[in-house]
Amino acid sequence: MGRVIAGMVMSLDGFVADRDGSLALLYPDFEALAESDAVQDAIQTTGAVVMGRRSYDMSNGDFTGYELQAPIFVLTHSEPAEPALGQNDRLSVTFVTSTIEETIALAKQAAGELDVTVVGGPETIGQCLTAGLIDELHMDIRAVLLGDGLPMFGQTGRPPVELEIVELTQSPGYTHLRYRIVRS
Repeated sequence: MGRVIAGMVMSLDGFVADRDGSLALLYPDFEALAESDAVQDAIQTTGAVVMGRRSYDMSNGDFTGYELQAPIFVLTHSEPAEPALGQNDRLSVTFVTSTIEETIALAKQAAGELDVTVVGGPETIGQCLTAGLIDELHMDIRAVLLGDGLPMFGQTGRPPVELEIVELTQSPGYTHLRYRIVRS
């Protein structure tokens, strides 16, 4: 069975979107980031994707050309009226209206021996951390200070999570941090 890996790009001051909800400063050259070793590795090892409804809505339900060609499981309170675009024989979109535990279980089943990648948002990743469902946390730190916006790790009330650094690499404008969750 593969790992459950959660990760996002965030600013050095811990935000995953600016105060207006824009990601532009975090992804100034998305094509270059898509070619990075970190993203290329995720493409090869991901068997299923989990995301929250906000992340789904940010894509406008269009996964045409999405780099992670794997089944996507969207944790949501309600399904959108329109079906997702870009679905094919490798990429499907399933809406899960139950719990994060059920969402991860479905994704693990679909992924088989490959990894489940939780791509966001911060609320979904936070739920996974609280439930003890994540094996590794991958944070890509963009060399920018947003000053305000949507925080990656807000005040959650969850118990502390101890991390062990697995890898630290760099690409232009980013520091890639890979942590293993320490289980006691």
